[in-house]
Amino acid sequence: MAKPMLLHICCAPCSIASLQVFGRKGFEPQGYFFNPNIHPYREFARRKETLRRYLQEEGVPLFVEEDYLMKDFLRMVVNHEDERCPYCYRLRLDATARFTREKGMDSFSTTLLISPYQNHELIREIGKELAGKYGLNFLYEDLRPVFRESMDLARERELYMQGYCGCIYSENERYNKKARKKKLKTR
Repeated sequence: MAKPMLLHICCAPCSIASLQVFGRKGFEPQGYFFNPNIHPYREFARRKETLRRYLQEEGVPLFVEEDYLMKDFLRMVVNHEDERCPYCYRLRLDATARFTREKGMDSFSTTLLISPYQNHELIREIGKELAGKYGLNFLYEDLRPVFRESMDLARERELYMQGYCGCIYSENERYNKKARKKKLKTR
């Protein structure tokens, strides 16, 4: 019998292969959409609705934080914009861990682990720390090898695919070459 787990999901394209991998490992993932970093609101709503529709088609339960909490994210990273990712990881993983415990599950993970653009060591470190804090298991899985497959499957299903991680700073880097170069130097 598959063991339930909570999977923090940033977007539908990243969820496709992530759900498959955890399913093959004997888990029954349930989705959790908590992404206060996403800007603007239209982007937040589009990712949320695309994910909702996709998981409904797949029969995967989804819990959604409906409130647009971008102010919480911005307050946390102000004056730390170039080092924002650790704050963002912690905010989202802490909410996921708390919700995992609230739902009576004992394991959680995140689709952030599928992205070749995210800091896996830091995500793993924060995930394990929060697992200890809440008495849970953080399931680290290097999902990067299935990133392209997941994106290809999203294209086949004609799911909305975004061009940046979601935060206002990432969006700026997408369009501003100077900002992108500065960010690459800080990684």
